[in-house]
Amino acid sequence: MNTTDHRAAIIAGLRDLAVFLEANPAVPVPVFPKLLYFAAGTDPDMCAEIDAIAEVLGTGIDPGDIDYGHYRTVRAFGPVQYSAVGVLALAKARHDANSSYMGCVTPDPVPSSRTA
Repeated sequence: MNTTDHRAAIIAGLRDLAVFLEANPAVPVPVFPKLLYFAAGTDPDMCAEIDAIAEVLGTGIDPGDIDYGHYRTVRAFGPVQYSAVGVLALAKARHDANSSYMGCVTPDPVPSSRTA
């Protein structure tokens, strides 16, 4: 699916969801609905893309996320949030390092507190 078709499909899906939720009040809605866009490429490329998105959104870069290696801008539309994020190389490396031990360590079983 090309970019134009994907964009049109997302917009149509959001409209269909809104119509469905309005017609079906018994269906609960999420408390914090979020749409996430993840940028790709080098750190400078991702930051430039997120900066351009922030300019269109009329928002800034979230300084609290930079410490975690995420370059992010957010705009709320009522309770619905649109976020554009670039996960920087250092954060990806840290995640990969943390994940490298996954499945390699098995804790001892917790003894049962029941008496037989």
